[in-house]
Amino acid sequence: MTDDLLVEQTKAARGASIQLANLQTEQKNKVLYTVANHLRQSVKKILQANQKDQEAAQMMVDQGKLSSSAYKRLLLNEEKIEQMALNMESVAQLPDPVGKVKQAIRLDQGLDLYQVTCPIGVLLIIFESRPEVVVQISALAIKSGNAVILKGGSEAQYSNQVLTEVIREALESFDFMPEEAINLLNTRDEVSQVLQMSEYIDLIIPRGSNALVQHIQAHSKAPVLAHADGICHVYLDESADPQKCEEIVLDAKLQYPAVCNAMETLLVHQNIPETLLAQILLKLQDAHVELKVCPITRERMKNSPSLQLKDAVEEDWSTEYTDLILSIKSVSSLEEAVAHINSYGSKHTDAIVTENQENAEWFMNQVDTASAFWNASTRFADGFRYGFGAEVGISTNKTHARGPVGLDGLVIYKFKLYGQGQGVGRYEGKKFLHETIDTA
Repeated sequence: MTDDLLVEQTKAARGASIQLANLQTEQKNKVLYTVANHLRQSVKKILQANQKDQEAAQMMVDQGKLSSSAYKRLLLNEEKIEQMALNMESVAQLPDPVGKVKQAIRLDQGLDLYQVTCPIGVLLIIFESRPEVVVQISALAIKSGNAVILKGGSEAQYSNQVLTEVIREALESFDFMPEEAINLLNTRDEVSQVLQMSEYIDLIIPRGSNALVQHIQAHSKAPVLAHADGICHVYLDESADPQKCEEIVLDAKLQYPAVCNAMETLLVHQNIPETLLAQILLKLQDAHVELKVCPITRERMKNSPSLQLKDAVEEDWSTEYTDLILSIKSVSSLEEAVAHINSYGSKHTDAIVTENQENAEWFMNQVDTASAFWNASTRFADGFRYGFGAEVGISTNKTHARGPVGLDGLVIYKFKLYGQGQGVGRYEGKKFLHETIDTA
């Protein structure tokens, strides 16, 4: 795309965002259900495009240019396409985040101030591998009244293109719906240019590797909402239930190791029975997990010769593997576990397994993380599982949105003041009422 065309596309997205911001809830929901139907009707076309991506990606894996985990993330099947359609419908069933009154204050008689939610505007979403992200983000953007510009990884270019086409075809069914609501970039050069267009782009959300996120943060002129790493921990407290320990640890690592909410470090209290720890590590090893352990853990496992353990190094504690690799560290206390997480974690998701409620609450209050879990797998950190319908990404920022970012993270607010001709001058020496208005 030429520079002029790219600018025109981005300006068109800005125009579309104004139209989207003023759509009624019923209109947006009707669009979402229509997109869901179009996806179901386009299964064959989508799978054909994905097959082309698979063939090209397999060559990249063979050449060492793409990881096996990234390859797995781009694969689509009929079940995944049906899930995309269900995601569209689930977002349609969620409350509209736009137009909610956050607070209302009467400054004076006939002078009322309302804080009301509104769309952010134009979103630039950059992601890698997973083509279903196109659908998830489009659903959330439509429902929240935002225009979106998407850029997926080159390994999924055919899938991304056809999914965008299917969505835009559905938009064409409605005269109130601007086609430019959903846009797709094709090259890195286009992304580099759009990153500089802060006059048209309101928020950038990168989803992908640490390198990708850091590059976007370093080169963008618009605000960036993201997480750089998913270094998630599970801590087995000394009062942990053995059955819960096993299920949570195995699920957190094995259910889908290639994603950002998979466990990367297992912290184990030294009073956890060695037989229990050995049993869990053996099951991980049987599932082909490479085990990297601290010296204390290696000493504790000396009576389990069938375990094939490697020595963990300092770098392991701050590494996101997104693979069948796990670091294991023994700790002497709850406090040591939290200190380790706060030093090495990425503020994504961290869990404690314990039957001690006081310890659980202390852990969840003290650990610096977007999602803190008690007796649950880190894999629950997901917008769909949280009931958000879908997510545009997971934020470890401490700004307006944190954790899985759903609809509420895609709106901001404006202040609306309803007066009757007042000027500030008449209030010199006079107090404002500042009364809360009941909006129920």
